[in-house]
Amino acid sequence: MIDRALFAITHMDRLTAFGLTAVSLMLVFYALEPRSTWFVLAFAASCAMGSVYGFVQGAWPFGLVEGIWSIVALRRWWLLRRAPAPRLGPATLSS
Repeated sequence: MIDRALFAITHMDRLTAFGLTAVSLMLVFYALEPRSTWFVLAFAASCAMGSVYGFVQGAWPFGLVEGIWSIVALRRWWLLRRAPAPRLGPATLSS
């Protein structure tokens, strides 16, 4: 079983590697979103990569959904970027 998994990883075609990279980046950037609005933008870009992968691979429903997620994340980045920065005061500094 392990040999089969290692064979699949080492003999992956470029399209599959692209899809794996896109989905992995989506996961990482989604987890990092609270740290910076730039991670929200990076998540939108990785969703767009996932959309391209879905359409090229032939799974158009996946490509469509990822494209929609990309637009939603891009809009969220735009709104967060334009929002005033939260003010740090005594109430937020004491935990």
